[in-house]
Amino acid sequence: MIATFIPPEKLGTPSMSDSPWELLPTASNHAASLDWLYLALTIVCGISFVLVIGAMFYFMWKYKKRSDEDRTSPLTHNGRLEFAWSAIPAVFLMLFFIQGEIDFVKLSAPPADAIDISITAEKWKWTIEYPGRSAASTTEVLDGEIAPLLVVPKGQPVRLLMSSKDVIHSLYIPAFRVKKDVVPGRYAFVWFTAIEEGTFPLFCTEYCGDEHSSMLAVVKVVPPEDYEAEVRAATTLEQGAGETIEAFGEKVYKAMACNSCHNPDASVKVGPGFGGLFGKTESMTDGSSLTVDENYLRESIYQPNAKVVAGFTPQMPSFAGQINDEQMNALIAYIKSLK
Repeated sequence: MIATFIPPEKLGTPSMSDSPWELLPTASNHAASLDWLYLALTIVCGISFVLVIGAMFYFMWKYKKRSDEDRTSPLTHNGRLEFAWSAIPAVFLMLFFIQGEIDFVKLSAPPADAIDISITAEKWKWTIEYPGRSAASTTEVLDGEIAPLLVVPKGQPVRLLMSSKDVIHSLYIPAFRVKKDVVPGRYAFVWFTAIEEGTFPLFCTEYCGDEHSSMLAVVKVVPPEDYEAEVRAATTLEQGAGETIEAFGEKVYKAMACNSCHNPDASVKVGPGFGGLFGKTESMTDGSSLTVDENYLRESIYQPNAKVVAGFTPQMPSFAGQINDEQMNALIAYIKSLK
């Protein structure tokens, strides 16, 4: 189970179009239909605005009181005109409703052969699990920071089954035109068929705490024949050839979202900073004290509430079953290297 946190100083929305006036890429089967509805609504609203405001200014000029002898017209109404300005908007509203209902039903009915991918939301990360694999994915984005990677095959329907561990989150993939709130205690889903290869950003669009804007991920659309290999590569967190154990430990530190709560220096975030932590004597909430060594770090990662440092609350989740021995050794080596 691998996720991450993007530091606020490195936040940035990847460009998805050459101009802010252009529509986003139509990278899923839903995009073109929803774009048509959006453009139609925008055009009709724009025309209505011009007609209404134009008529208002015209009448203000034409029927302006020019002298005390001016009198109001004896006409009280025009039945045909009143019917027209009610009937014509009603027709457009019905057309918009019908198209919106068609798109809603389409978004709510995934095909039976859709690939199921599970996504768990929590402050402040996305955990992605593929069928038959328990590890979530990673990729490098935003100046080398590691972010969750959702790999999907081009041309095949995908259903995202989503849940939340804490508060309300909201998954949004702009290029696919899919968005869904993820509510604690229940499952939500969205589905799509990606029709354009490439990488696209994924956001949380429901405020979920002070690091809400850092809850980012990347969607990578790959050819169907490459999908299994891409998933295997993305869900493997191993030490690379020639990579030092400390460098691999830093990769684990970012991939497991340790940096969402712990800075690599001594400054305090949600939890204590890792800089200079190893070998330091810490006071616990129960009044005891201990020296930070390998055993303490291991216990704190697997059983974070067993010993809580004074001044902090027991809110760290357990990583038991998520970090293997090789990753644990590398993570501890990385923490020991931080001064």
